[in-house]
Amino acid sequence: MPSLQSRFLRFFIRRMNFLSGKNVSIPEMRRRTDSSAGLLRPPRGVSIQSISAGTVPAEWLIPQGAPQDRVLLYFHGGGFIFCSLKSHRALVSRLAIAGGTRAVSVDYRLAPEHPFPAALEDCLEAYRWTVQSGISPRRIVVAGDSAGGNLALVLLLALRQAGDPLPAAAVCLSPVTDMAWTGDSMRTKAGVDPIFPEGASSPLGSSIHSDYIGSEDPRNPLISPLYGDWRGMPPILLHVGEDEVLLDDSVRLAERVRAAGGMAEIVIWPGMWHVFQAMTPFLPEADQSIRQIGEFITDIQRRGS
Repeated sequence: MPSLQSRFLRFFIRRMNFLSGKNVSIPEMRRRTDSSAGLLRPPRGVSIQSISAGTVPAEWLIPQGAPQDRVLLYFHGGGFIFCSLKSHRALVSRLAIAGGTRAVSVDYRLAPEHPFPAALEDCLEAYRWTVQSGISPRRIVVAGDSAGGNLALVLLLALRQAGDPLPAAAVCLSPVTDMAWTGDSMRTKAGVDPIFPEGASSPLGSSIHSDYIGSEDPRNPLISPLYGDWRGMPPILLHVGEDEVLLDDSVRLAERVRAAGGMAEIVIWPGMWHVFQAMTPFLPEADQSIRQIGEFITDIQRRGS
């Protein structure tokens, strides 16, 4: 049964109507997400260092005592058009602590100023920079939430296409995998999902198509990884809320990976919504999810030793 805290937060999210307001501009969305970061501060004991991953702005998030030879490479969510290093600093820090690893959080270029494939190009550069800095791919876990989960998945496809070594695993929180919006949950969970109560017809969904995809085919595997070839890929962990319109994006992606002979573990959290992990430490389910993800990261990176 969902916690009491989750019921309160669900009510609060619905009242805020943060992402479904039709008159909220992209600059205003960016301002809101950065200003709200002050409510969710990184835990103590995490060193924050601004860096350039090649030419891509990024930052190290280093828990005290974290090993030098392993990295969580993280891509933030935000529909490809908003959010930032600042908005996701607390979440990535807690994932790094849970996984006992250093993290590199990547500030990839955003649409509409930089449509597809700019974000993917930046993620590729950040990954190659991490490898060139001396970190073995077997000790790199790529991760992201929502649009960032999409980028973690399409990064795997792009790396294989380019002949680059693949990372040890991918971790995705509520990833967008099908921008053709064909999943049944886009309709069945509309009205239930407190983040996207309008489903595929939400203003954010429209912005993704117009500002990020443009005239590209939404079924291009480097835009919608659901349509990719998943043979020979590293393990993938997916955490998704039961009540979100993107539920089927994770469910079907896991099915495709398994059908291709790969390993895809999916955890569906009862009564939870899109990227509920961002509510840590105020939500018990978020803390539990982060702890499980951390155990996965630790196990994967130890295997690469």
